[in-house]
Amino acid sequence: METKTIITDTHTHLYSEEFNQDRNEMIQRAIDAGVSRFFIPAIDSTCTDSMYELEKKYPDNVFLMMGLHPTYVKDNYLEELQHVEEELAKRKFYAVGEIGIDLYWDKTHLPQQQIAFRRQIQLAKQYKLPIVIHCREAFDAIFEILEAEKSADLFGIFHCFSGTYEQALQAISYNMKLGIGGVVTFKNGKIDQFLNQIDLKHIVLETDSPYLAPIPYRGKRNESSYLVNVVNKLSEIYGLTPNEIAAITTENSKAIFGI
Repeated sequence: METKTIITDTHTHLYSEEFNQDRNEMIQRAIDAGVSRFFIPAIDSTCTDSMYELEKKYPDNVFLMMGLHPTYVKDNYLEELQHVEEELAKRKFYAVGEIGIDLYWDKTHLPQQQIAFRRQIQLAKQYKLPIVIHCREAFDAIFEILEAEKSADLFGIFHCFSGTYEQALQAISYNMKLGIGGVVTFKNGKIDQFLNQIDLKHIVLETDSPYLAPIPYRGKRNESSYLVNVVNKLSEIYGLTPNEIAAITTENSKAIFGI
């Protein structure tokens, strides 16, 4: 009998308070739709406990990252980095993330964001883990640090990739997979125009739920089951069946996260 191909959501904030009313039902909807692996990025120390609870409840489905998100780099960022270091030393994680630089919300903390990004890349190398990069209006700043840190042991995912074809190739040159989600279904998302020139081996799937819901849910709360819409869009772009897209992108996620 044919087993259903596993779809992997490499980036979902399942602990978000937007899911407080129906979290278990929402996760079950995803599992029923074939989306049965969830990689959970950290934001700051306030989400750690709820991440651990999710992992305890869904040990076969939920895989955790640890990191400090760039928009949460504030005046107390050294304490937050200390928390990241302590948790990484304590137990197993599957990535250091979500880390990076965000110049959309706040340019005043750029120096601190740069320090935090670099420090967390070094932690990832220390623990032989991938990094998961958040980049918003910050490609140049991020590429500058990746260029300085590039090495055989630097690898990971460029989460929610929304750059140009040239930026995609540059990201791939640093051993990064491209995290593709709802944006690929948007009329003005642009990445759908060149994605078929990027070998599928460089692509992983993600929702970034509760954010960035794909068409036809755009503007509403996103959830992991909607990843099926992204699979279908990639199936059109690459001329492959949805099952082939699911299988290849799940293999790609295993190569990154080691499972």
